[in-house]
Amino acid sequence: MVIVGFVIVPLGETSLSKYVAEVVKLLEERGIKYQLTPMSTIIEVETVRDAFDVIEEAHELMFRLGAKRVSTTIRIDDRRDKPVRMEDKVESVLEKVRGG
Repeated sequence: MVIVGFVIVPLGETSLSKYVAEVVKLLEERGIKYQLTPMSTIIEVETVRDAFDVIEEAHELMFRLGAKRVSTTIRIDDRRDKPVRMEDKVESVLEKVRGG
Protein backbone atom coordinates (compact mmCIF):
# COMPACT_ATOMS: atom_id res chain seq x y z
CA MET A 1 0.00 0.00 0.00
CA VAL A 2 1.03 3.57 -0.61
CA ILE A 3 0.27 6.10 2.10
CA VAL A 4 -0.08 9.67 0.87
CA GLY A 5 -0.65 12.89 2.74
CA PHE A 6 -1.91 15.88 0.83
CA VAL A 7 -3.09 19.41 1.35
CA ILE A 8 -5.13 21.30 -1.22
CA VAL A 9 -5.53 25.02 -0.58
CA PRO A 10 -7.72 27.30 -2.67
CA LEU A 11 -5.69 30.49 -2.27
CA GLY A 12 -7.48 33.58 -1.05
CA GLU A 13 -9.92 31.66 1.14
CA THR A 14 -10.02 32.04 4.92
CA SER A 15 -12.21 29.03 5.70
CA LEU A 16 -11.43 25.75 3.97
CA SER A 17 -13.92 23.39 5.59
CA LYS A 18 -16.41 23.49 2.71
CA TYR A 19 -13.61 22.57 0.29
CA VAL A 20 -12.26 19.81 2.53
CA ALA A 21 -15.78 18.41 2.90
CA GLU A 22 -16.06 18.10 -0.87
CA VAL A 23 -12.73 16.28 -1.05
CA VAL A 24 -13.87 13.87 1.68
CA LYS A 25 -17.08 13.21 -0.29
CA LEU A 26 -14.95 12.46 -3.35
CA LEU A 27 -12.77 10.01 -1.40
CA GLU A 28 -15.85 8.28 0.00
CA GLU A 29 -17.44 8.05 -3.45
CA ARG A 30 -14.24 6.42 -4.76
CA GLY A 31 -14.06 4.03 -1.80
CA ILE A 32 -10.63 5.31 -0.81
CA LYS A 33 -9.50 4.75 2.76
CA TYR A 34 -8.65 8.11 4.31
CA GLN A 35 -7.85 9.81 7.58
CA LEU A 36 -8.75 13.45 8.03
CA THR A 37 -6.40 15.44 10.26
CA PRO A 38 -6.53 19.10 11.30
CA MET A 39 -3.79 19.97 8.79
CA SER A 40 -4.03 17.42 5.95
CA THR A 41 -5.75 14.38 4.54
CA ILE A 42 -4.05 10.98 4.48
CA ILE A 43 -5.06 8.31 1.98
CA GLU A 44 -4.09 4.68 1.54
CA VAL A 45 -4.11 3.37 -2.03
CA GLU A 46 -2.56 0.55 -4.04
CA THR A 47 -0.21 2.62 -6.21
CA VAL A 48 1.31 6.06 -6.54
CA ARG A 49 -0.66 6.43 -9.79
CA ASP A 50 -3.90 5.81 -7.86
CA ALA A 51 -2.90 8.58 -5.45
CA PHE A 52 -2.03 11.01 -8.23
CA ASP A 53 -5.30 10.30 -10.02
CA VAL A 54 -7.53 11.03 -7.04
CA ILE A 55 -5.47 14.03 -5.89
CA GLU A 56 -5.62 15.48 -9.38
CA GLU A 57 -9.38 15.03 -9.33
CA ALA A 58 -9.58 16.76 -5.93
CA HIS A 59 -7.31 19.57 -7.17
CA GLU A 60 -9.54 20.16 -10.19
CA LEU A 61 -12.62 20.02 -7.96
CA MET A 62 -11.41 23.20 -6.24
CA PHE A 63 -11.68 25.09 -9.53
CA ARG A 64 -15.16 23.71 -10.16
CA LEU A 65 -16.08 25.02 -6.70
CA GLY A 66 -15.01 28.52 -7.71
CA ALA A 67 -11.33 28.77 -6.72
CA LYS A 68 -9.20 30.91 -9.01
CA ARG A 69 -5.85 29.61 -7.74
CA VAL A 70 -5.01 26.34 -5.96
CA SER A 71 -1.87 25.11 -4.20
CA THR A 72 -1.48 21.36 -3.61
CA THR A 73 1.24 19.69 -1.54
CA ILE A 74 1.77 15.91 -1.61
CA ARG A 75 3.87 13.59 0.60
CA ILE A 76 4.27 9.95 -0.41
CA ASP A 77 5.32 6.96 1.69
CA ASP A 78 5.84 4.08 -0.74
CA ARG A 79 7.31 1.16 1.20
CA ARG A 80 7.81 -2.00 -0.83
CA ASP A 81 9.68 -4.36 1.51
CA LYS A 82 6.56 -5.17 3.54
CA PRO A 83 2.90 -4.13 3.61
CA VAL A 84 2.25 -1.20 5.94
CA ARG A 85 -1.06 0.50 6.62
CA MET A 86 -1.79 3.87 8.19
CA GLU A 87 -2.68 2.25 11.50
CA ASP A 88 0.59 0.29 11.54
CA LYS A 89 2.65 3.47 11.37
CA VAL A 90 0.76 5.06 14.26
CA GLU A 91 0.84 1.91 16.38
CA SER A 92 4.59 1.55 15.86
CA VAL A 93 5.16 4.98 17.37
CA LEU A 94 2.71 4.43 20.22
CA GLU A 95 4.41 1.14 21.14
CA LYS A 96 7.70 3.00 21.45
CA VAL A 97 6.06 5.71 23.57
CA ARG A 98 4.80 2.98 25.91
CA GLY A 99 8.27 1.51 26.14
CA GLY A 100 7.78 -1.34 23.69
